[in-house]
Amino acid sequence: MEMAFVGKILIVIGLIVALVGFFVLFGGKFIAFGRLPGDIRVEKENIFFYFPLASCLLASVFFSVVLWILSKFK
Repeated sequence: MEMAFVGKILIVIGLIVALVGFFVLFGGKFIAFGRLPGDIRVEKENIFFYFPLASCLLASVFFSVVLWILSKFK
């Protein structure tokens, strides 16, 4: 593998990590990620259950698209 190619991949991975970090830091103020319709949330007296079904599906689609785009540069 050529070192220039490895460098480009590392830059892309770094940008993706930075974008995810920015989203985690500031995204909750703008987008209701984690509180989407379809996320299962049960609250009782002593029990709290939360399963982010819709959020997991949305994240899966997002990362699938990102990996598909990255595979086109190969």
